[in-house]
Amino acid sequence: MITFRKADHNDIDKIAEIYDEIHTDEESGIVTIGWVRDIYPTIKTAEDSIIKGDMFVEEEDGIVVAAAKINKEQVAEYIDAEWEYEASDHEIMVLHTLVVSTKIKGEGYGSKFVDFYEKYALENGCRYLRMDTNVINSAARNLYKKLGYKEVSIVDSFFNGIAGVRLVCLEKKL
Repeated sequence: MITFRKADHNDIDKIAEIYDEIHTDEESGIVTIGWVRDIYPTIKTAEDSIIKGDMFVEEEDGIVVAAAKINKEQVAEYIDAEWEYEASDHEIMVLHTLVVSTKIKGEGYGSKFVDFYEKYALENGCRYLRMDTNVINSAARNLYKKLGYKEVSIVDSFFNGIAGVRLVCLEKKL
């Protein structure tokens, strides 16, 4: 059974393990995400989000299989994006750093997490959804397109400590 909940301190190691799986696959050339080990994301990324109360996990039968940060914080780079929808900050929910364990990728966990994100946004009065990914992350771009997200801009940036990121900004109105 799949469930979603706010992450707590006990989840840090599992979230960091998923980050490590992705970094290893990136370094091996299995995936192209644009992340860099020891820069982003790191165990501190998970710790900080859990402390702020905006990290969520997806569990199957009590095992964490995916995680992401969900909040109303638009990253600074979003100011340069050409958003289709004009909305006030309190109407916008943002999904950050969605990760799925590489051991079970391709089985719909990312889609289910985005579905949870959309329901969570509506429950919190947000009809405008925003997220981003690296232009080289074709798997994420394809998933988000399939789920109805529109790529509105590509912003050149120094993002999360990584130089040369071409940040794809996506949005959807519920």
